[in-house]
Amino acid sequence: MKKIGIIGATGYTGVELLRILATHPKVAVTQVTSRSNAGSRVDAMFANLRGFIDLEFSEPDIDKLSECDLVFFATPNGIAMKSAKALLDNGVKVIDLAADYRIKDLSVWEKWYGMQHASPDLVESAVYGLPEINRQYIKNAELVANPGCYPTAVTLGLLPMLEAGIADISGIIADCKSGASGAGRKANVGTLLSEASGNFKAYAVDGHRHHPEIAQTLSLISESTVNLTFVPHLLPMIRGIHATLYTQVDTQHDLQALYEKRYADEPFVDVMPPGSHPETRSVKGSNVCRISPHRPDDRKQVVVLSVIDNLVKGAAGQAIQNMNIMLGFAETDGLVVPALLP
Repeated sequence: MKKIGIIGATGYTGVELLRILATHPKVAVTQVTSRSNAGSRVDAMFANLRGFIDLEFSEPDIDKLSECDLVFFATPNGIAMKSAKALLDNGVKVIDLAADYRIKDLSVWEKWYGMQHASPDLVESAVYGLPEINRQYIKNAELVANPGCYPTAVTLGLLPMLEAGIADISGIIADCKSGASGAGRKANVGTLLSEASGNFKAYAVDGHRHHPEIAQTLSLISESTVNLTFVPHLLPMIRGIHATLYTQVDTQHDLQALYEKRYADEPFVDVMPPGSHPETRSVKGSNVCRISPHRPDDRKQVVVLSVIDNLVKGAAGQAIQNMNIMLGFAETDGLVVPALLP
């Protein structure tokens, strides 16, 4: 059994990591840290883990965490960049679920995240943890930058067309919606039940932190600069992301066949039958991205629908998928479960 640590496990992604890892056949969670909750039982905060996680939160301690084979940072942006190097130097593999190592251009990262990067030397060597494009690099990685939730849904939705070089990259639109858990577990008036329930709104239209991450990834795939318009929205639900993606592709291309071929061997991407409209509830609690390409009225205009659970394939599930690859396990270990309905 490999020993796993989680730094900052009191947020939604932290408890989701614990939920999935609790029944993973090849790992044992041995360290769960939280400065503000040190000494209290994990299952006292998260009752769903009673009988599964028999640990107390502890203060982050590099020496103790260095006894682990791999450590997850489920922390706010700006935390992993201060501590990851010490763990890496001690031979511990690291997966950061925040954004500290996702963006290669440090000036862009510092602009969007409002701080100076504390470990710029690690940014270049960090592997972007989207297995569907970087599996071979993740396998040998010591440090993985787990993708954001919006970037995951958008990238997987556009990937086959960009790889084939058939999408019009001069004006791609990503119209995306997320449940309130995407904002995290911290107190926030905008995500209070009485504020979000029965309401639907766009936000960060003038600029969102995930925009440069998405644009960077899409441009690398297409080997040319992608002109992206990205607009996020808040939905009155807890989990889920729905990305509606717009571009243009010449009519001679069979998009359904292209998508089915590209994702035929991907365990966590499900290309739906022609004409399908994937629903967020169909992926709730699962590590699956469900996709359906459409061509309205057989025109050049293409609409791709892509749905994920923002806490699973958009965060903790994808991180565990990366862990499986890094530790030499079957990629699907601990992750093959049906979605929750209703």
